[in-house]
Amino acid sequence: MIGANTKTNKPAMIFLVLGLITIAFPLYLTVVIAFKQPSEMTNSISGILSLPSSWSLENFREAMRVTDFWNSLGNSLFITLVTVALSIVIHSMIGYAIGRNKAHSTGYNLVYLYIVSGMFVPFAILMMPLVKQTAQMGLNNRFGVILLYVVFYMPMNVLLYTGYLKNIPIALEEAACVDGASTWTTYWKIVFPIMRPMHATVAVLTALGTWNDVMTPLVIMSGGEQNTLPLAQLTFQTQFGTNYNLAFASYLLALLPILIFYLICQKQILNGVVNGAVK
Repeated sequence: MIGANTKTNKPAMIFLVLGLITIAFPLYLTVVIAFKQPSEMTNSISGILSLPSSWSLENFREAMRVTDFWNSLGNSLFITLVTVALSIVIHSMIGYAIGRNKAHSTGYNLVYLYIVSGMFVPFAILMMPLVKQTAQMGLNNRFGVILLYVVFYMPMNVLLYTGYLKNIPIALEEAACVDGASTWTTYWKIVFPIMRPMHATVAVLTALGTWNDVMTPLVIMSGGEQNTLPLAQLTFQTQFGTNYNLAFASYLLALLPILIFYLICQKQILNGVVNGAVK
């Protein structure tokens, strides 16, 4: 039996190794290039793959200076944290209202389909109208970007919350109703805490998309001084070339906060995604 199991698992091990290489190789290149000096970068493969002659933090210090790192980091953190908080609160309430009513209400079912259909609308179609509208309404700033993110991630998050609610017995809410609890109290005291795994999933997915997004802040806050980290990193790309050493050092700095956030929430992500996908 042991030999059979080992033989059966060989294809899985091969795919795991290939997956590890796919992830580890770009990460290795990022770290190596971030610590190298421009003089060490050559056109040969060995020059790119080789380790730096000396491990210096000079590229990181220069990248932080060029990108005004702390200001850009503060803007990215503010936009991401506020977007995640608003998304969890607003989208979970919408998902709860729809999830508990759409099975026996045509109106709620149509609203659900309308919201979820937003997943199929590309940002490129909405970009120019949004730029004009946000400028006219005075929302071409961080708050306008946050508002757009809350709307953009609503279809995906409502889909996840609605699916996850099917795993929560409605008998809990009926018992709370018998005890005299209102719908509002039932939601915040019973349903909302139970949906913690889905909150973690929504938080990570929304944070990843918000943290790494370039296009929305670029078109909404263009010309302003409130750069996010992805916007600040565009300074490394010029008409005549790209400073890869500083750029990769900046990418590593930008990766650390979201990586820490993911590690904190990772235990509940898989459970939330699997349960939220139940139809």
